[in-house]
Parts: sequence; C-alpha cells; structure tokens
Amino acid sequence: MTRIVGTFGFICGVVLAAFMIATLPFLDNVGDKGALIGYAGMVAAFLLIYFGVRTYRDNALGGTIGFGRAFGAGILIAAIASVCYVATWEVIYYKFMPNTYTKYAQSAVDDARKSGKSEAEVAKVRSDMDQMLKRVENPLFVTVMTFAEPFPVGVVIALVSAGVLRRKRRDEDETVLAVA
Repeated sequence: MTRIVGTFGFICGVVLAAFMIATLPFLDNVGDKGALIGYAGMVAAFLLIYFGVRTYRDNALGGTIGFGRAFGAGILIAAIASVCYVATWEVIYYKFMPNTYTKYAQSAVDDARKSGKSEAEVAKVRSDMDQMLKRVENPLFVTVMTFAEPFPVGVVIALVSAGVLRRKRRDEDETVLAVA
C-alpha cells in the first residue's frame, strides 16, 4: 500500500505544485477569479486519488476493497499531496515572494475603499488585515493555513472515490443474493 499511495501522493503533489507555480505570474491579473482557478486546479490534481485507490484495489488487493480502506488510501494520497503543496508555497513565500501577504492586505483595503464602503468599514477591513499580517509572522500559522487550502478538496475526492471504487468479494455478493 505504501508504495502505491506514496507514488500517487507525490505525483498529485507535483501536479498541485506545478499548477501553483504556473499560475503565480498571473497572480496580480486574475482578481476575483483566482480562487476559482486555484480550486479547479486542485480538483484536477486530486483526480489522481481515484486512480491511486483503483490501482491499490486492483494490484495490491486482488480487485476488492471496502469503503474504509479505500477512503484511508485516498486520505493518505491527499495528505502527501497537500504536504507537497505546503512545501512549495513555503519555498516560494519565504525565498521569492515575502511580501505576498502585505500586498494582499493592501489590496483588500484598496478594494474596500474603491467599492464605496464607509470609512468605518474600511477601517474594519484594515484592522482585519493587520491581524492577518501579525498571524502570518508565525511560520506554523502559514503552514497550517496553506495545508488547509487543498486538503479539504482531497478529502471530498477521497470520499467520492471510495464510494465509487468499493467492491466486495464475489462470495460475499453471492451469499447476500442467496439469502435474499
């Protein structure tokens, strides 16, 4: 199991990292569509969970797998891929783009001002952004928040994959049919 899960987890992680790196040059131009593009890339990368669980079922378990075991394999693939995503972001952020969160905070305040919000609402946005900037000074916070971006998407895909790929042994199916 570990070899199959590890292989698919790292391949999925490389795809996640490559997608992140490929979209970075467009970070300032994407605007509100950035989250949609980012999560679409995550879904595409996490489709490898399905193939990893199927490979595990067919090659290691002789074609049968229960929901729990399939979900466990999918979660492990998602976790490995998410760790690769975090590692990529940590290198990019700390080595190449250390002012990313400062730019984001200023952009949020500017957007609030441009949208015609009152000065009190703009001050609230500024206060929230100042709190966020204090939090990102802690590398553990950055790590946890970065992991929390792709991992829930992987969990959903692992759930769906486990439901689709579960398969009982034939003798269990025949016993159920004979009793009915």
